[in-house]
Amino acid sequence: MKTRNCAIKQNFLRNSLSLTAIFLLGSSQVCEFSLAQPAATPIRNTATFTYTDIASGAVFQGVSAQLQVSAAAAIPPLIDPFGSLTSCDGGLLADYTGFSVGLYELLNSTGDIGLPVSLTATVPPKTKQAVGISPNFYNSNPFVLVNSDQGRFNFLLDVGRGQVDVGREYILAVKPPANSALAERRVRITITARNGNVASYTATSLDGEPISATSEATSVNGVINISNAETVGLSLAVAVNNINIATCEAQAIQLLKTGDRAAAEPGDIVVYRLNAKNLSTTVINNPEIRDDLPLGFQYVDGSVRAELGGNAVNVTVERNGRSLTFRPNVALPIAADNIPLNIVYAAQVTNDAIRGNGINRASISGTRTDNRRIVRTGPVSHLMRIRPGILSDCGTLVGRVFVDKNFDGEQQPGEPGVPNAVIYMDDGNRIVTDANGLYSLSNVLSGSRTLAIDLTSVSGYTLAPNLYFIERNSQSRLVRLAPGGLGRVNFAVTPTARGISDTIQEGTK
Repeated sequence: MKTRNCAIKQNFLRNSLSLTAIFLLGSSQVCEFSLAQPAATPIRNTATFTYTDIASGAVFQGVSAQLQVSAAAAIPPLIDPFGSLTSCDGGLLADYTGFSVGLYELLNSTGDIGLPVSLTATVPPKTKQAVGISPNFYNSNPFVLVNSDQGRFNFLLDVGRGQVDVGREYILAVKPPANSALAERRVRITITARNGNVASYTATSLDGEPISATSEATSVNGVINISNAETVGLSLAVAVNNINIATCEAQAIQLLKTGDRAAAEPGDIVVYRLNAKNLSTTVINNPEIRDDLPLGFQYVDGSVRAELGGNAVNVTVERNGRSLTFRPNVALPIAADNIPLNIVYAAQVTNDAIRGNGINRASISGTRTDNRRIVRTGPVSHLMRIRPGILSDCGTLVGRVFVDKNFDGEQQPGEPGVPNAVIYMDDGNRIVTDANGLYSLSNVLSGSRTLAIDLTSVSGYTLAPNLYFIERNSQSRLVRLAPGGLGRVNFAVTPTARGISDTIQEGTK
């Protein structure tokens, strides 16, 4: 049967007169052949004649000069390859209806497509025009697939129009039906060399998936070089977004993340739940979940539990700071079984959680059994609001601004407070004293904090000297505030019209 097919293809090629190059896209192997070109035998034409003169009766005979015409050089034949659209395991798709494959001009370096490439029209065999090749007899672009084509496609490029010149680039785009959730695939095609009727090209996938169902070469780092367009093809594997069609899913695995409460406070124990589900038609081995806890959350040792279909599953946990890696000792069953893997674990909320955003992120990966490729999804997140509660890493600052008459830095009876004095914090907060010169500020982040009095806000006063503590002879104060603690910072002032000498003299009178 293969020999017969090759003979038919050769007949197609001999009848072709206008197209001299083919652009190869395909995985199906085609028969190897070489067409024997007819010898360029010259055409010779002569004529003999006999003529009788009526008047004299004389007979004249002769031979004409020889006319010789060289035969025209044969036009190089077309080459007959096929492309194919396959499922993730290299088999046929369940339904090709609505799929189209097109060859487009490259719009920019990022792989955006321009207009479809203008291809020279062809027709089915047994016609006087340029003969096309099945299944794309008319060299349509884009080419709409039907189930009878079984995913095959082909395009013919015209040498005379420079379409196979070295350096030409195209985008091969596979588009799913408009009413489906299937993902589009794009492959950049660069013609790198020509050797007679064979065009060598480099194919680079632009969607992050391997180009061939039987090769691990991907669009990210790998290319596929076709050195012999007659015998080597390029196979495409179609990626889809969900389980509606049994083929290679763009999202082959799903992960959900939930918590046992919407809000927590320091000291609470919260429970997180992970729900992993296989969305593909093949078993996924070696599932691995990475879970990044929020700031201030600590994993409770030995708290993890897992089950699949009501059966307990052993899980190993690896800790790296706030990052947890769960490795359940089980494979995820196919999507049709609808059996998710459930993992629960506990974490304790510490005081540091108030500094964080309460967002927990998790992702999952695994290995398909049909093609051994790694699939992954995520991150998914869960937000837990953090309330300060009784335990908090914030503290409270209190203090006063007063007139210090004896310069000891402490307020005694008869030393009044100064109202409307302004104090600035290191984070820019502005504090104003009340009528008694008192102030307080809650929810201050713990740690070393700096406060400074604005002397321009206390007209008629200046900083009072301290006779006992040198560090208090400064306009600013440093306080170390413990989590949940209370810090006190006082500022002593004295009227600008009085100094220490005046006070001593007054006391000796």
